[in-house]
Amino acid sequence: MKQIVLLIMSLLVFSSPTKAQEQPADAVRQPGGKILVAYFSCTGTTEKAASAIARAVDGDLYRIVPAVAYTPADLDWTDESSRSSKEMADENSRPALGGGSLDPAEYDAVFLGYPIWWDACPRAVNTFLEKYDFSGKTVIPFATSGSSSIAGSVRKLGALYPEIEWREGRLCNGSTEQAADWARRAIE
Repeated sequence: MKQIVLLIMSLLVFSSPTKAQEQPADAVRQPGGKILVAYFSCTGTTEKAASAIARAVDGDLYRIVPAVAYTPADLDWTDESSRSSKEMADENSRPALGGGSLDPAEYDAVFLGYPIWWDACPRAVNTFLEKYDFSGKTVIPFATSGSSSIAGSVRKLGALYPEIEWREGRLCNGSTEQAADWARRAIE
């Protein structure tokens, strides 16, 4: 009888889930995995959030740089003839990029930051996503905005790039500490 009880107890001990088995199958960060924090920012607002996120998750920071910098006049959303207004009115607009090159294969997860323009990401972000292959990568969007939510832009990104595994995004208009706290939770 003792042998049967010991056998049953042994089976229970060895078949109980370990901490590693309890982790969700879609956990973002693998041991030793690298995280990229790519962002587009013209005024520095999104850049502040991106920098805080990169520090919080020990990620590599990459600025999405347009080949031709935006001037304050280019960013005047009240002027239909401004550069940003024209780009956002044309869904096929893909402004050229400058900046350094990138190898997405090096990363397990990507935080993607941008300001909300016309309920979408700026077209330079589309250029970035089409220039590099993020197929099968986990991408976690974050944005800054004066009045819009992130939901519309994330929905549009998911429709345009279904080969990417999109995670729920977050508007990071608060403090950089809030952005950092959110990012740490987002990769757990």
